[in-house]
Amino acid sequence: MSARIATINRDTLETRIQARVHLDGVGNARLTSGLPFLDHMLDQIARHGLIDLDVEAQGDLHIDAHHTVEDIGITLGQAFQQALGDKHGIRRYGHAYVPLDEALSRVVLDCSGRPGLEYHVEFPRARIGDFDVDLFREFFQGFVNHALVTLHVDNLRGRNAHHIAETVFKAFGRALRLAVELDPRVTGVPSTKGSL
Repeated sequence: MSARIATINRDTLETRIQARVHLDGVGNARLTSGLPFLDHMLDQIARHGLIDLDVEAQGDLHIDAHHTVEDIGITLGQAFQQALGDKHGIRRYGHAYVPLDEALSRVVLDCSGRPGLEYHVEFPRARIGDFDVDLFREFFQGFVNHALVTLHVDNLRGRNAHHIAETVFKAFGRALRLAVELDPRVTGVPSTKGSL
């Protein structure tokens, strides 16, 4: 089987982004989005997903972070979709519960070929440092639209906004890790339709 690696470049009037993913990596990350808290969250995906992840982004941050965060989600989604290839042998489904002190989040995903997002995360404040927490939804929406996955993100409890965000992204990484993992017992595409 060929290496499950993809590099995607996105160049618009608002952002310039290069994203590289290696699905069978060890959790290494090189991240320069211009948004330190987003880099911290992307690092959670890499480390807990055992996915090597490189993101280099330049965006119109003088306006706000919306375009940059959304376009990173889009670019990563495209890279994951490309790296997955024909999806032969993958587990397809992934889920994870992750706690951090008082916070607990659940992420469930299906590499279904159908984009869908159910995002149920309420933060106790609008910003974590300088980062607007509304943009997390934009990141995940961009990702699912281009990775073609169904994703359910639920924060079950939490009081600290930083803890809530970390549990969401750690659970997302672990769910991705499970879903894209190759299972030697799966002899084709894990679908009764024969394709995903």
